[in-house]
This record gives sequence, C-alpha cells and structure tokens, in this order.
Amino acid sequence: MISWKTLSYQHLFIFTDPAMNKHPDQHPDDEDLADLPPSKTKIKKQMHDLQEVGEKLIALGKDQLKEVDIPDNLREAIHEVKRMTKFGAINRQTQYIGRLMRDVDPAPIIAKLETWNGTSRQHIAWLHQVERWRERLLEDPNALTELLAAHPQADAQHLRTLIRNALKEKELLKPPKNYREIFQVLRDIIPESQ
Repeated sequence: MISWKTLSYQHLFIFTDPAMNKHPDQHPDDEDLADLPPSKTKIKKQMHDLQEVGEKLIALGKDQLKEVDIPDNLREAIHEVKRMTKFGAINRQTQYIGRLMRDVDPAPIIAKLETWNGTSRQHIAWLHQVERWRERLLEDPNALTELLAAHPQADAQHLRTLIRNALKEKELLKPPKNYREIFQVLRDIIPESQ
C-alpha cells in the first residue's frame, strides 16, 4: 500500500485528456500549445495596449484626427471625451474607447501615430539619410554636385553659402547655426519617400 507521504503531485492528478497525462518533465508539443487559447494575462495586456492607442487618439488635434481612418462611432467617442471635465467620466469614456478599439485594426493607426511622432522606422531612416548628406556636404566638395544632380530643385548658391558658413563656425568654435540650417534645407529638398 502506498502512503500519502510517498505520493507526489503528479500521482494525485490524473487527467482524462491524453495531452494533459504527460509527465511534468516532458515538454508539451508545439501542437498542444497552438491549440490552447491565449492566456488571460495576454488578452488583458492587448486590451491595455489598445486603450493606450485610444488615449493617443484622444490627445490628437482635430485636424490630425480627421486624417486617421477610424470608424464614426470611435471618432464620436473621442470627440465626446474631449468635452468631458469629470475625472471619472473621462476614465469610463477612455475605457469605452479601448473597448471600441477591439473592433478596429490598430496597425494603420499606430503607423500613422508613429509617423507623426517621428518614431517610425521609415521616418528615422529618412532623418539618418538627411544627416549623412549634411556630413558629406561638409566633408566632400564634390558632394554638392551629387546632391544637385539628384535634386535639381535645390538652391545651389544658398547651400554653398550655408556650407561655407558652417565650416567657418566649426573652425571658430561658434554655435552651429548654419550647420542646423543645412539640415533644415536638406529636409525640404530630400523627399521622405526616398
């Protein structure tokens, strides 16, 4: 006879499901994991993430909100929360917006928000490209010719003046006013889609 002291946890529970009858030291198959529904924690995290996207939508101005492709009921809920003044009402409305976000594909909304915030990969890559052009213009005298060949709409004389002044500023250890202005001019010249 087996005493209770010799019984382990695995002997006490016998499952009718053959997948659950495996020894605890055995790892479940990938098929077993694929059949399982998402955990409650994972679902809750997804809901909180959607609510955060909703809060970012609430923070947008009227013009930016018009550019985002969202359903009318979500747009109305966002306009409604902006009129509210009571903390509890704002909280409930924000949760409601999070609930409405469940029926919307958040990927295009997040991409649009990232573009506006300057955090999308494409936008960051474009900014790096502009920075590389600025460095090339200051280091290589032939870089301006290449830039003008690639972007003929650029004002060559203005760029030459900025480059010359930026090099003088660097030599005299002055604040980089023209260095920054070169960046602004290049942002206008080089399209972001490139």
